[in-house]
Amino acid sequence: MSLADYLAKNYLTADSNPEKKSKKRKTKDGAQSGLIIADDDASDWLTKSLDGDDNDGPLHVGSTTAEFRKTKKNNWQTIGAPAPSSADQAAADAIIASAAAESSAHNAADEDDAPVVDDTARTMESGAHAGLQSADQVTAQLKRKHEEEHKRFLAQGAGNSGQGKETIYRDASGRIINIAMKRAEARKKAEEEALAVAQALEAQKGDVQRADRERRKAEIKEAKFMTVARYADDIDMNEELKEKERWNDPAMKFLIKKKGGKSVSGKPLYGGSFMPNRYGIRPGHRWDGVDRGNGFEKEWFGARNRRKDLRELEYAWQMDE
Repeated sequence: MSLADYLAKNYLTADSNPEKKSKKRKTKDGAQSGLIIADDDASDWLTKSLDGDDNDGPLHVGSTTAEFRKTKKNNWQTIGAPAPSSADQAAADAIIASAAAESSAHNAADEDDAPVVDDTARTMESGAHAGLQSADQVTAQLKRKHEEEHKRFLAQGAGNSGQGKETIYRDASGRIINIAMKRAEARKKAEEEALAVAQALEAQKGDVQRADRERRKAEIKEAKFMTVARYADDIDMNEELKEKERWNDPAMKFLIKKKGGKSVSGKPLYGGSFMPNRYGIRPGHRWDGVDRGNGFEKEWFGARNRRKDLRELEYAWQMDE
């Protein structure tokens, strides 16, 4: 064994790939000239460091500084979200990010807290499972059954649900009551009651009032054939004025034709004298001539006559002055 081999074996480590000497350029880096001084006691550690297994070994950086300076393209890369253009945009982004984080955390908490429903367990009529359970599990089971019933109810439609149908009524024995018939009977009864009330009101009226009403109806029917203007030579108007009774008309007995002695209702009239009244109603043919009133009609006519006399006297005194 030569001396060079001995030294290389025990004290030195030869470069596995020694660089060939170039005639034109010389290597500037002296650290890579070819030999590294090593210790005998640390041969294993040196071997491991040369193999690249140790992270504490020297770091050799390639000569990329000049190349980085020579390049014209920007090799910087942006990591994360781009910076906001203004303070308002930054605040809005922060609010949106916080809201999204809170929503995701709430959904995760709900999913974690949701009780697990076991479909294989025996279910009671209420929808809850039999056995020992927590309150949250029972609540979830009842809610699940309620949702299923609601979906089934919506799937049936309005026809099977009874919506819009008429209520069925029953009597004490359980028989179905026909609502249409009952309504017709109630309507008929109401009409009969209204007719009875109208007849009672009609019965309270006198025969003369009913006859006058019928006469006015006939006049209205005949009015559509009459002319617009009525003159003094109108026969119907003159006859109507002659037949009208006035208690204070002295010439009335010369103008009124003598009637057959019957009233409007067809009953006989009283032929003697009688006290006049406000309505011009003659007494019946069975009247015995005795006035059984309270004297109101007499006082009423007397008051009207006194008022008329005072008005005439005042006018006369004014003319004398």
